[in-house]
Amino acid sequence: MISRIDLRGEALPEGSSLRDLLPRAEFDVEAALEKVRPICEDVRHHGAAAVIDYGEKFDGVRVPSLRVPVEELSRALDELDPAVRAALEESIRRTRLVHREQRRTTHTTQVVPGGTVTEKWIPVERVGLYVPGGRAVYPSSVVMNVVPAQEAGVEGVALASPPQKEFDGLPHPTILAACALLGVDEVYAAGGAQAVAMFAYGTEGPDGCAPVNLVTGPGNIYVAAAKRLLKGRIGIDAEAGPTEIAILADSTADPVHVAADLISQAEHDPMAASVLVTDSDELAEATEAELKTQVAASKHIDDRIVPALAGRQSAIVLVRDLADGLKVVDAYGAEHLEIQTRDAAAVADRVRNAGAIFVGPWAPVSLGDYCAGSNHVLPTGGCACHSSGLSVQSFLRGVHIVDYTRDALADVAHHVVTLAEAEDLPAHGAAIKARFGWKVPQR
Repeated sequence: MISRIDLRGEALPEGSSLRDLLPRAEFDVEAALEKVRPICEDVRHHGAAAVIDYGEKFDGVRVPSLRVPVEELSRALDELDPAVRAALEESIRRTRLVHREQRRTTHTTQVVPGGTVTEKWIPVERVGLYVPGGRAVYPSSVVMNVVPAQEAGVEGVALASPPQKEFDGLPHPTILAACALLGVDEVYAAGGAQAVAMFAYGTEGPDGCAPVNLVTGPGNIYVAAAKRLLKGRIGIDAEAGPTEIAILADSTADPVHVAADLISQAEHDPMAASVLVTDSDELAEATEAELKTQVAASKHIDDRIVPALAGRQSAIVLVRDLADGLKVVDAYGAEHLEIQTRDAAAVADRVRNAGAIFVGPWAPVSLGDYCAGSNHVLPTGGCACHSSGLSVQSFLRGVHIVDYTRDALADVAHHVVTLAEAEDLPAHGAAIKARFGWKVPQR
C-alpha cells in the first residue's frame, strides 16, 4: 500500500541530492501554462461571458450571472446545520485571535538628527480569494483566506468558488454560509484559471468584478498555472501544489495515530503526499499494519486514499537516527510536519523547513486545518524552504518613508555623490548637487 525508502546506509547526501531521493508528486505547472494561457486571454477580451462559458465547459453548469445574490448568502447561513455553524464560528474566533496578533505597526528610526526612515505597513487595497470546489467542500479555506485579509485591513474582499451543478450553479452552500458569517458579500460562482483571470482583468456590467491587486488561496494545477501566468499583473501568495504531510517519529509514537494522520492527508486527493520518516523498524511495520486496517474502514478509499498512499509521492522513509531524520524533513520541506518523538517540542525547535509544525501526539494536522487558530494555506512542493504560509503579512506592504532636513542631507551629501560617480550615474549625484548650488558640502 505504501512504499519504503531506506536511507540507513552511508552518510546522507546534502542539498538537492538528498531531495532527489525523497518522494514527491509530479506537478508540472509549466506544462499547464499553455493550457491556461488561451483561457486567460479569452477572459481578458470577453470578460464575464468567457468565465460563464468555461464554467459550463469545466463544471457542467451554466450560470445566469457570476455574482452570487446576497440573499443566497443569507439563505445558506439560515439553512446551515447549527453544529456546523458553531464549529465555523469557533474556527473564526480562534483564527482571528491568532492573526490579530500578527499585525505589524509603523516604526520610525532616527538615522541621524533630522533624518528618519519610517516603515509603514499598508494593506493591499483589493484582494481576490480563491476557494476550491471539486472533490471536497472547503468552508475552512474561506476562514483561512478571509480572516487574515480582514485583520490586515483590506478594504475590498472578493471571493470565487466553482459553480456546483447540484446547487443550480451556485458555489456549495456551506461555502456561501461561511462567507455570510464573515461578512463577505462579494462572491462569484467561478472556478479554475478563469476565476484567476477574472480577478486579474476584471469584468464589466452591473454585477462585474473589479480587478484585484492580489490573489490568494489554494487550487488545482490550472489555478496554480494561471497564478504563475498572471503574476506581475496581480500579486499571488503561492502556486499551491498537492497537499502533503510528513511525520517525523521515533519508537515512542503510537502507530494508530501515525496511520490515522497519514490517511487524513491522503483523503484529500489521489496526488496527496503522506510521508513517515522514522528510525524505528517496529514503528514502520506497525504503521503499515494499521494503514491496512484503517484504510479498509475509511471513505474515499479507491478514488483518493489508496492512490495517494500507493503513489510515488508517499513513502515510509527509514533513517539511522533522529539527527538524520531532521536532515530528511528539512530537505523535504513539508507543508505540514508532525513531530511525534521523545521531547517533541525540543525536536520541533530544531526544524528549519516546514509550512507548519505540529508538536506531539495531541496536535494533529486536522487540528490545524480547522481550529488551532493557525493558517492552513501553506507552501507545498518543498517551497517551505523559502516561503511562508498565508498570514496577515501576506496582505500588507511595507513602505519606507524617508524624511531628511537640509542639514541632514548636507551631512551625507558627499557620500551620495561619491557612490553615484562610482556607479557611473552622474545625474544621481547632480540631483544632490543641485540642492546646494552645485557645490556639495565636504565633511
